[in-house]
This record gives sequence, structure tokens and C-alpha cells, in this order.
Amino acid sequence: MEVKEQAGAAETLPCRCCGAEASHFARGQVLGHPTGYYRCATCGYVQTGEPHWLDEAYRDPINAEDTGIMARNRDNVGRVVATLWAIGKPRGLVLDEAGGYGVLVRMLRDAGIDARWRDKYCDNLFARGFDYRGENADLATAFEVFEHLPSPQTELAALMDAAPNLLVSTDLIASPPPAPADWWYYGPEHGQHIGFYSLQTLENVARRFGRYLLSDGGSFHLFSSRPISAARWKWLMAIRKLLVPATQYHLGTRTWRDHLAIKGSGKD
Repeated sequence: MEVKEQAGAAETLPCRCCGAEASHFARGQVLGHPTGYYRCATCGYVQTGEPHWLDEAYRDPINAEDTGIMARNRDNVGRVVATLWAIGKPRGLVLDEAGGYGVLVRMLRDAGIDARWRDKYCDNLFARGFDYRGENADLATAFEVFEHLPSPQTELAALMDAAPNLLVSTDLIASPPPAPADWWYYGPEHGQHIGFYSLQTLENVARRFGRYLLSDGGSFHLFSSRPISAARWKWLMAIRKLLVPATQYHLGTRTWRDHLAIKGSGKD
């Protein structure tokens, strides 16, 4: 695709999510680097210009501004448990993609869920011994991941291949998209957010990969290989704080079992 130059920035760029043409609509700065912002008319994806600053952005993979990391992980335990019940797999295996330091995986295992960790940027500190090694997962999770992907077409395909069901969180961008200074989720201070999704974008992704989509219309979205009752998923999400202890009672916590497994493996 031909790239046109206008006022020091490309007028159009290939959409990193679907490959169609994305049009320039704003200028901004990310980590002090000037960049354009582009929106794809075909799928609604919004992206920065070429994110040449990523090495700088990931010097510390968990950015210091993320003060909600522990509260978010506590809440996400309930969202994962609710989704497992919604898809009929409370005993299923969960892959936490881009699992950070392993906080969510450890919390899920404490709640009785067989969760595994994978992350190419972070060290596994809290769920060591429970790395993902290509097992057949029933549910993959990608919390606050989509907006980080530099090559969404390739990386979304890999995520969809990992499990028949994919639970993600990413804040939906409005249409028309806000200016860079008018939406906190652009995150120019840390530079890790480089692509933004509308409901139109997620629907486009679901069609391309042959998945069904459920969304709460805000931050949480479920791709599934078969239809899932929206009403049931919504209800289970609403009672998720009750589901976690009930599931732990039903399945039994893995905390002590994991201690014995790690001790027996000699990895402690």
C-alpha cells in the first residue's frame, strides 16, 4: 500500500489489525516522540504511527503508573471463574497470556483453577513451576494485552489458536476517536499502548477467526468457538465474588498441592 506524506506525517498507513487503509486523524507525542494517530474505516482500529519507541517503553515491563495491578488481578480471578462456568468448563485449563509476574495465575490456583503462565517480557515470580508448555487450554486470558500488540494480525491468530475461548480486557475507544489529550487510555507517558479497539474492531476480529463475541460494552470481551448465553455470562459476572469461594470449596484449593509438587520437583 502506498504511504502518502502530509504535514510531516503519513496521511495513510496499513491498518495493523486488518491490513486495510488507516487514515491520519491526529498528532501527539509518545514518550516524547512525535507520532500520528490513524483510524481504519474498515475495522475501526486506531493505531499510533510506527512504534519505534517500544524498547524504551519495555525497559520496565510493568509500568510504574499501574497502581491498580493488584486490585485488577483480584477482580479478574472472579471474571475467569465466572467465564469458566459460562463455557461449562470449571475444571478446565486456563492459559494467562502476558501473565506478568504470575500474580493472577497464583490467585487462580489458590481458588482451585488449573491456570498456567506465559509472558515473553516478564519473569514468573509468583507462579513458578506452572509455566504454559503447549497444553490444550480450555480458556485463554489476555488482560490488558490487546492494546500492546505491535502486530495484531499475527498475534491475535496465535491467541485464537491457544484455546477455543479467549477472555480479554481492553477499554473500547469511542467513534469518532478522541484526541490524544482527551483519553487517558492512550497512555503516552509509558508508551506501551499502541493500538485501540472499538466494538466494530472486535466484531471484525470475531468474524475473521470464526468466533462468537460477547462484550460488556466497556472493558471485558469474550471470544468463543460456540455460542454462549449472554444473559448467563452477565449473571455469572454479576455474582463472581460469590463464585470464587464456592468454586474453591467445590474444586479444592491448589495451594498446598502446588507446594508439594514444587517441593517434590526440587525447584524450591
